[in-house]
Amino acid sequence: MKKNLANTPPEVGATLQRMRLDRNLTLEDLSRTAGVSKSMLSQIEREKANPTIAVAWRLANALGVGIAELLSAETPKVDVIRMLEPHETPTLPGEHAGYVLKILGPMELAGKYEWYELSLAPGGALVSNSHDPGATEHLTLLNGSVEVEVDGVKKKLKVGGTARYEADKNHAIRNTGKTEAKALMVVIHR
Repeated sequence: MKKNLANTPPEVGATLQRMRLDRNLTLEDLSRTAGVSKSMLSQIEREKANPTIAVAWRLANALGVGIAELLSAETPKVDVIRMLEPHETPTLPGEHAGYVLKILGPMELAGKYEWYELSLAPGGALVSNSHDPGATEHLTLLNGSVEVEVDGVKKKLKVGGTARYEADKNHAIRNTGKTEAKALMVVIHR
């Protein structure tokens, strides 16, 4: 009996594994970034399970690709310039704390070099526990009014200025103004 390919779900396991390995990500790295369990990722890669649309979307965002590229069995051509649409940029929403963090850097550099666009609502704050030993952050204020606190020491940052600080200590970035603040943040892990 001939298999009807039109009625068969795509086998995304090999594509997912290739994309993950191309980016030097472990199952744990991708699990943490995409918010999908490690066991589910393993099952998908071994073709024991197919992801739901929601899971496929989270995986595609975490890998920095379009969902169609993840679901395609074809090996994609490498573009000279890889363009990401705004909706393809992974975002870490912290609405309860008044911030939105857009992940601008490629996932394969996570844990080494990371860069973000940080938006803070008036009164919003991004409060972080200490990162791994030797980690540093570099915060450049694009607009608004921001105060940086590291290990109890507070300093105001001027628009266009950059704060460089040890991120292996508890730290916070707070919007002290009445309008939204935007900044670019680079995290370097040692």
